[in-house]
Amino acid sequence: MSVYLGIDIGTSGTKTLAIREDGNILASSTVEYPLYSPKPGWSEQNPEDWWRATQEGVAAVLKQGDIKPNEVKGIGLSGQMHGSVFLDASYEVIRPALLWNDQRTAAECEEIEKSAGGRKALIKMVANPALTGFTAPKILWLRNHEKRHFDLTKQVLLPKDFIRHRMTGEFATEVSDASGTLLLDVKKRKWSKKLLGLLQLDPSLLPQVYESEEVSGKLSATGAVALGLHEGVPVVGGGGDQAASALGNGIVKKGVISATMGTSGVVFAYSDEVQIDPEGRVHTFCHAVRDKWHVMGVVLSAGGSLQWYRNHLADAEVAAAKVKRVDPYELITAQAAQAPAGSEGLYFLPYLTGERTPHADPYARAAWIGLSLRHGKAHMARAVMEGATYAMRDCLEIIQGMKIPVKQIRLSGGGARSDFWRQMQADIYGKKAVTINAAEGPAFGVALLAAVGTGAYKDVVEACEATIEVVTQTAPEPSNKRTYNRLHPTYQHLYKSLRKDFCTIADQLEE
Repeated sequence: MSVYLGIDIGTSGTKTLAIREDGNILASSTVEYPLYSPKPGWSEQNPEDWWRATQEGVAAVLKQGDIKPNEVKGIGLSGQMHGSVFLDASYEVIRPALLWNDQRTAAECEEIEKSAGGRKALIKMVANPALTGFTAPKILWLRNHEKRHFDLTKQVLLPKDFIRHRMTGEFATEVSDASGTLLLDVKKRKWSKKLLGLLQLDPSLLPQVYESEEVSGKLSATGAVALGLHEGVPVVGGGGDQAASALGNGIVKKGVISATMGTSGVVFAYSDEVQIDPEGRVHTFCHAVRDKWHVMGVVLSAGGSLQWYRNHLADAEVAAAKVKRVDPYELITAQAAQAPAGSEGLYFLPYLTGERTPHADPYARAAWIGLSLRHGKAHMARAVMEGATYAMRDCLEIIQGMKIPVKQIRLSGGGARSDFWRQMQADIYGKKAVTINAAEGPAFGVALLAAVGTGAYKDVVEACEATIEVVTQTAPEPSNKRTYNRLHPTYQHLYKSLRKDFCTIADQLEE
């Protein structure tokens, strides 16, 4: 039996998946780890936690699936994008990694745009504006604020590529994840020597770039022992979590869009060519499909907003769920369903960690607006879900405005597991929403890449067509669709009304 492993280094945990080449899932494991926030707006993790979780995850799937080490023919890696792992000359981690949702680099973003000759010049160079979540501003932050650590740094790796190094000893990345560093010439699919020069960054800090299905290294003797596998197993380039998730959803042709409601929310569209929003509201990155690209809108706290609600305001529901032995989210969504569409005038802005699309505003903050004596917890929970979905619709509207066709929306993430939230997404997007047989996200996508890279399929499109099919379809409810079409413009206007106040609040915190 030929087995392929997909390993996704996520924000809350690492997921390891074992599949056969026909896409049949043999075993799955998720190992969690902590996230640290030393200051408001800061977000960090210990890369060694990722490596520990990878080892535990591989051991778990081998045992669960009764998989022999010699049956594993390839490994694909995915991970949270933009995170920065700084290694010294001995390849040891210098400091905790700065993550995708870290907001400390606003000044460095301004520095990058100024060095590039302005926002438009930067977008022309690397297809995207400077955003606080990206990797390049983090490198500059280290240089500006932790000079001793910067001087020690010999290699900067993305999260999945740190795991690749531990597995293979190689320093490598691939085009989809590298696109999110802000240092890749997205059109040419290689590092931008021009921008690196303008920022005075040594190109040797960055690893070699591969296409996503290319073999980037083989399991070393040390890596094999750590993972309980045989030396020499090929490790393919893999993909950033969003491109990998899109592969897992079969987003490899025009007209098929994915809407992933995870901790962050992502609306993802395939493109045969480089298509750039001149305002820089959505990202244009290389796809994990060779010589293809994608356009992506990102909501920083989509499902994360409901997770925050669960953690801080739903103690009763969490306690009841333990007694009933159900997921707390089942009780929260059942409660939310008691409120009508539109939550009777209550809105929630889901900007708990700032926002990326369409506002690119690290100072944006979350808020309920419109509270009255009429409202209770059902309204508040529903408003959180509606606010996150409105934010996803903001992304979708920009993509449609770029003349990218939207024939089908495939849902994934936690928001796709709930019947209630699937219906809400169909209603707010105003389009039929579907789910597919593969619900394992990025780990499934990179396991397919491993199968392609080791010769089981001729290319990614063939692999997706052989393994992925639609299993549910949800049409918009006409009355709710009309309600949300009427209310969405008000939701959009609320941010504009509060934008300056958010900046004032941020300034006050600095005083």
